[in-house]
Amino acid sequence: MLAVHESEDFEQLNVLRSSRRQMIGIEDLSLVFPSADGDVHALSHINLSIKQGDFVSFIGPSGCGKTTLLRVIADLEKQTEGNILVDGTSPEDARLNRLYGYVFQAPALLPWRSIYDNCALPMEISGRSGPHQAEQIDKYLKMVGLQDFHNKYPWQLSGGMQQRASIARALCIEPELLLMDEPFGALDEITRDHMNMELLQIWQQTQKTVVFVTHSIAEAVLLSTHIVVMSPRPGRIAKIIQSPLPRVKTLALRDDERFHALAGEIRDALAQDHAID
Repeated sequence: MLAVHESEDFEQLNVLRSSRRQMIGIEDLSLVFPSADGDVHALSHINLSIKQGDFVSFIGPSGCGKTTLLRVIADLEKQTEGNILVDGTSPEDARLNRLYGYVFQAPALLPWRSIYDNCALPMEISGRSGPHQAEQIDKYLKMVGLQDFHNKYPWQLSGGMQQRASIARALCIEPELLLMDEPFGALDEITRDHMNMELLQIWQQTQKTVVFVTHSIAEAVLLSTHIVVMSPRPGRIAKIIQSPLPRVKTLALRDDERFHALAGEIRDALAQDHAID
């Protein structure tokens, strides 16, 4: 149980959140993929609101539509039914206006371009390259700890370092929203822990809104202000859990009773939905 002063802080955070603008608003959204073998119902009647500055994780079994929902937000897939707004505009306009940065499961760095030039690419595409380009790249490579690797090529870096470069690239266009599709899933546990803490520091420094896909309950608990538990296909939201944990976290928090209680709540929600299906 939370101590009295922690409960009061939690209520104050709720009041603060209610005053922030809605970054993502989804109403009764469904997506069906037609195929020769019959329609595939990927998402069914999704309703979700994400506020500015939230760190929201999507978690659920493989094939439940976590990545598909992220791709709808990014305008990489189109819903069949329902409505979605990204910072008050359509996903298409959000994409064209570079309102979000996208970090894929793999770093997706161009091997023939240096780390500096990889980070410059989205600014070149959007026509934002110019005098401020070097300043932006320096700022975010320093933020992810790669300030000494400007001239290196992706193949000269470890997997974790490549993913840091991918995060820096996404941030260089100064997006309001950071969309992350299981970016640390392929990393070993030690590197993953380190990347989780670096991501939390970046989130705290930039105050970006983050939407994060993961299969890891522990990762969702450690990172998130809210956890969206999704059901097996057709993808539905089984439960939305607001974290009682502090926004500023360390790995030592994993030994906290509240950490284990939240992990248990997520695990129960996943198990219950499987039982229903």
